[in-house]
Amino acid sequence: MARIAVIGQDGRTSAVTALFSRSSQLEGPVRCLSSWKDRPREELRRDVMREARAFRPDLVFVGPEDPLAAGIVDELQKEGIACIGPTRSLAKLEASKAFTRELISRHGIPGSPEYRIFRTLEGFDDYLRNLDGFVVKPDGLTGGKGVRVSGTHLTSIRDAHQYAEALLRSTHAAVVVEEKLDGEEFSLQSFCDGRHVHDMPAVQDHKRAFEGDSGPNTGGMGSYSCEDHRLPFLSEAALRAASAINAAVAHALFQETGERYRGILYGGFMLTRHGVRLLEYNARFGDPEALNVLSLLETDFVEICDAIVRGTLNDTHVEFRRQATVCKYVVPEGYPDHPVKGQRIELDRVPEESPRLRWYLAAVDRRPDGLFLTGSRAVAFVGIGGSLDEAETIAEEAANAVEGPVYHRRDIGTRKLVNLRCEHVRTFTLR
Repeated sequence: MARIAVIGQDGRTSAVTALFSRSSQLEGPVRCLSSWKDRPREELRRDVMREARAFRPDLVFVGPEDPLAAGIVDELQKEGIACIGPTRSLAKLEASKAFTRELISRHGIPGSPEYRIFRTLEGFDDYLRNLDGFVVKPDGLTGGKGVRVSGTHLTSIRDAHQYAEALLRSTHAAVVVEEKLDGEEFSLQSFCDGRHVHDMPAVQDHKRAFEGDSGPNTGGMGSYSCEDHRLPFLSEAALRAASAINAAVAHALFQETGERYRGILYGGFMLTRHGVRLLEYNARFGDPEALNVLSLLETDFVEICDAIVRGTLNDTHVEFRRQATVCKYVVPEGYPDHPVKGQRIELDRVPEESPRLRWYLAAVDRRPDGLFLTGSRAVAFVGIGGSLDEAETIAEEAANAVEGPVYHRRDIGTRKLVNLRCEHVRTFTLR
């Protein structure tokens, strides 16, 4: 029997907690050590360690990226507590885009776009002039809000120069400039024990706030996966290419650091006319992508985590149901720029959870008198069905039943939007 604790308070952590709670190997309720929000890192680290010493869990699952970058896994391991999540040096895979690009280049791993790392602005403008389009990325964690793209966020090289200058003046030691790619993004998350990786179903996220992929970027308004564990625009060869990159990166990390990456290896990829390109890595589950794949997981989650810790993932049977999923996040009105806060929402009309519907509370304040919005993504609904159409219908019915000052993207997982993504790929694969 296992005593389990989690760090985090969001949709993906709710999904992880729900999976742990269904395990036959669980001893007692899952303990949340900290939400890891809205307080200084040192204060949070101190509180987590105090709670961990008192609870003495057999395993801690770390949900968000900030505690990983802060080295919470290193400290827990010093106490003899096993963790699902990389150490601080390995978490640089997400915390430092420069580290990741240089790692991939040194080890000859394919998939990088044209890029250059700037620690000063010498040659910056000239480099941008030689690119058809460009992306400017801070070298550090920015909560998913730091990437600026030419033609969308940056209207000129001067804009890009000023943005990079501001980043270098602040806490960022470098900026990474990459060529702007044209294609369709997809996520491939893998369980990793440092020697082996086991891929989860491919997922496509939707970052834009409004229907038709319009409006500002968000943490993710929803996502979908298909019953064949691919995506309609993704070939088997492209999926194998992404899988090979994940496996190669896990091996390269061990060669560089001497440490085994034990946790979730999340590659953000794009299918382009030149093949699969790696956009970035995350050192943890994506949100909402985790909700799609974890809603399909058949294998006992404690068993998988134990195999990750022991390095025996290759000997563990990991199974996902062959069904489609559609995840839709209900968010406060005004999200992401000016979200309403403190308003009550009602879930009385939402269908009960079932094998066809999972729902996960995220950024809500749970009080005795109800649920109240805190300003970010509030509740995620995952429809599960034999087809994408069926899964979308189930998710839409649930999301539409939430009462309060909220909205969601009705088009996620619809045949119309998915067909547009497929048509986009055909425009460059048929050339």
